[in-house]
Amino acid sequence: MAVSGVNQSPSTSSTAKGRAGIADNFDTFLNILTTQLQNQNPLDPLDTNQFTQQLVQFSGVEQQLKTNDFLQSLLLSTQNSFMADAVSYIGKQVTASGQTAELKDGGANWSFNAEAAVANANVTIKNASGQVVYTETGSLDAGNGSFLWDGKGSDGNTQPDGLYTISIDGTDLSGRNVNVTTSSTGVVTGVDFSGSEPMLTVGNQKMALKDVTSVKLVS
Repeated sequence: MAVSGVNQSPSTSSTAKGRAGIADNFDTFLNILTTQLQNQNPLDPLDTNQFTQQLVQFSGVEQQLKTNDFLQSLLLSTQNSFMADAVSYIGKQVTASGQTAELKDGGANWSFNAEAAVANANVTIKNASGQVVYTETGSLDAGNGSFLWDGKGSDGNTQPDGLYTISIDGTDLSGRNVNVTTSSTGVVTGVDFSGSEPMLTVGNQKMALKDVTSVKLVS
């Protein structure tokens, strides 16, 4: 996948114009200063303190513009590096925090983490319209695990490919609620840079790069 180059930003263009303007003014100031010093009245010499102060001010502004140029270049370099890192996710399997996963080719996969062993777990899967299509009860071990759904609803019918959400509620042997967090897993097929942050395309859904919790090569 080719990544287009970064166009010159308005701040870069305005900085360049500012540098050109200050350079012209600086040269003009030096010419005026030199001319006045050459033609000053020896009996009434010009006060050079004011010119010296202006010279220092011009030098300060010039140094500030150079600093702005450096910071802009550093920012663009960081952005390009961030984009390259995001593109490197393409073709790899990622896991991101969240409840949504895509049902495709007869399977939808979620990862979960249970804070403690769950004696009574209730798994509920809903389609994009919010309708419950599958439920299951059972038990879960403490820690990380995965739930693979074959796409068949509780009525035995195969559900169409698309996005589905999962929720897992459970209690331990004493009846206390156990927190179970879920995440989704899939292969990255593209990266969207149109927003404020890169979004990984996994099937028909978008995953924020910051939400990715694991990455691995597809075997």
